[in-house]
Amino acid sequence: MRTYVMDPAGSVRIEEFFQRIGKHLPDKRQRASFATYAFGLMGDTERKSVEPIAARVCKQPAECKQMQNRLLDFLGRGRWSDEPVRLEAAQFVVEKLAASQEMVFAWVIDDTGMLKQGKESVGVQRQYTGSAGKITNCQIAVSLSIATRSEQVPIDFELYLPEEWLDDAERRDKARIPAHVTFKTKIDLALDMLDRAHAAGLPGDVVLADCAYGESVDFRLTVRTLGFDFAVGVRGRTSVFLLDSRGRPIGAPLLAQDIGTILGRKQFRKYSWKESTSGRKLSSRFCFRRVKVAADDGSPLPQREQLWLMIEWPTGEPKPTKYFLTTMPRRMAKKQIARIVKERWKTERVYEEMKGELGLDHYEGRSFPGWHHHVSVAICCYAFIAAERVRAFSPSARGKGRADEVGDAA
Repeated sequence: MRTYVMDPAGSVRIEEFFQRIGKHLPDKRQRASFATYAFGLMGDTERKSVEPIAARVCKQPAECKQMQNRLLDFLGRGRWSDEPVRLEAAQFVVEKLAASQEMVFAWVIDDTGMLKQGKESVGVQRQYTGSAGKITNCQIAVSLSIATRSEQVPIDFELYLPEEWLDDAERRDKARIPAHVTFKTKIDLALDMLDRAHAAGLPGDVVLADCAYGESVDFRLTVRTLGFDFAVGVRGRTSVFLLDSRGRPIGAPLLAQDIGTILGRKQFRKYSWKESTSGRKLSSRFCFRRVKVAADDGSPLPQREQLWLMIEWPTGEPKPTKYFLTTMPRRMAKKQIARIVKERWKTERVYEEMKGELGLDHYEGRSFPGWHHHVSVAICCYAFIAAERVRAFSPSARGKGRADEVGDAA
């Protein structure tokens, strides 16, 4: 595991960051526990749970046990609110990104599985997760991240609670799920986070999501109501009307997957969106067509918004493989649209970093408040590391080396 080493200047910066977070923690004991736990998540222990974190800080068994109890109380029983802590971390990292000329242009919605054993961890059950690519015993967390050209930083998470959990009074009581918490789909949870970020005035222009969210009419309409563009995945069986140059439907609706096949390979152009660490450019072949979605969204067809349907046909594949709908401007360069849509590829890397380096999925407690408190500290840690990374590589810092960087989470 990677160790985050700081020089004296870095120690000052993290102390200032902890002071900002500390404004939202009611007492000195909680602020001390937050710092201990945060340093534990950024430390070199392989397992980022309470016991090894306490053992790293305390050498005597009695002191270690006291520290374990203190951290468990901070996470599972601590009376502090996650929302202001996460918002403070988000505002902090946005400020640092802007200072390094990294402007937030997108919000990214996605979800990840946290593999678990047993049946007691809050929200756990056998369910599909893309993280494992199968149905397995896990928790599912929906995330909202902010994105710049070089960074993607998670600022909020929501735990998906299956109906079986919420309908079981005994399980709810053991996991200390608040009475006001009711069943919400992953789409509902995503929209809740978007609402909060929008209300807080966080920057961003376009919302990105895969087809699990992009297929939802409610999701797309809510994003537009909030004033954002969207660029979302859809399935090949999504039905759309092709439009003529005046925006009028042409003939009967077609499936997105059929449009790509009908157009043929010659209508697809190659666009690159990223250069890998090895110097190889990430690229694929795309075509764009103006469309209106055929599914009824509550408005007459003439009033439905014109969209770009972007179809991807990777080199070597016998047919198109991915489909996207976006409200991004018609005048925007297609290469730019493809690059923005493909920003989502970073999300899996971010999940890997948060799990492998910051123990996002290492929490061993079983309570609803404890899970959220743990995730809040991990969010804060990632925000600080991302801020240090862009500071080290900002235009003013290029060529100065990386001696005082707090780790490289890339």
